[in-house]
Amino acid sequence: MFAWFLVCVIGFLLMMALHFWSVEHQELKRRFGKKKGVKIGRILGALSGWMELVFLLGFWISPQPRFTLLLNLSISLPLVDFSIPLSHLITAIPLMGVGAWIAIRAVREMSREVGFGVIDAHSKPRKIVTSGPFSIVRHPQYLGANLAHVGGSVLFSASYGLLFTPIYVTCNYLISWKEERELIRELGKKYKDYQENTPMLIPKIWKNK
Repeated sequence: MFAWFLVCVIGFLLMMALHFWSVEHQELKRRFGKKKGVKIGRILGALSGWMELVFLLGFWISPQPRFTLLLNLSISLPLVDFSIPLSHLITAIPLMGVGAWIAIRAVREMSREVGFGVIDAHSKPRKIVTSGPFSIVRHPQYLGANLAHVGGSVLFSASYGLLFTPIYVTCNYLISWKEERELIRELGKKYKDYQENTPMLIPKIWKNK
């Protein structure tokens, strides 16, 4: 039972390593040349991003002990031998919906303001995006991913998936930290000022006057 989940964990961590490497902008350009380095970064970023989603789904649906939050009242899905506790559906849908909305809005905002999307974010940034969800946190796409993971784990009653949440959040934090090191190198004080005024992943409940 645990073997399939372990495969997903190993695969996810390998993809995170690729993701980490994909944002090594300066190193990739130094090693492979400017144009080729940017292209390799894009390929690594796209591959790791899509495969992370695949393994994330594996966290939820791989064989593992299932849990129930509250009442055992459930909804059976047609055509498949699977049921979802009603309490899980009520809890998970808002988390996954908000998480997906934040992540998609972040991609759209970045594309609108800067002229490139997630894949092309491996190119040298021309400006700092501070509008939309980027005015709330510096990495809304990872905030959305964290919420979606918790929601998906609850929706599928995935006990292993839920237990993996601290590691998943830590991985997203490390990627955010690495991306920011590169952004500071490329944008300097402008990005440091943005860091001082906007939290990384957890929105402020209230703003300082």
